[in-house]
Amino acid sequence: MHGRTTGPNRLIDVELDESIGRSTPDVEHERAVAIFDLIEENNFTPVNDAGAGPYKLKLSLVDSRLVFAIARENGEEVVTHILSLTPFRRIVRDYYMICESYYAAIRASTPSQIEAIDMGRRGLHNEGSQTLKDRLAGKIDIDFDTARRLFTLVCVLHWRG
Repeated sequence: MHGRTTGPNRLIDVELDESIGRSTPDVEHERAVAIFDLIEENNFTPVNDAGAGPYKLKLSLVDSRLVFAIARENGEEVVTHILSLTPFRRIVRDYYMICESYYAAIRASTPSQIEAIDMGRRGLHNEGSQTLKDRLAGKIDIDFDTARRLFTLVCVLHWRG
């Protein structure tokens, strides 16, 4: 049973900066769902700021980099981290290709074929999540489930619909 995360080591708000741009209604919906899932359950602590949360996260894109601007609940700035998206390009591209295969398979394939594609999709999602967790190591402490939700959000930021 999952529930809303409580306590200081968590995100209570995630905002997408206008630099990310708006997209189709479907993509906007996916982004909203990803943000909701992330806020609903997460474990998030900027390194060297233990117990001073909860936190707000503002994401923006600057020159193919993802900017994590972290603030306290009252808006006081905590830290900003800039992450190159280059290590994620192949994973996100492959993830989209396999998602397209998955959606096509749902319409026309056997359950075992769908399951095989879904296993590949989950494997790529786990790889991206672990890459994100590794890239944030020493900057932001997150657990694997939070990394998964954050990676989902990174993916939908790239999705143009």
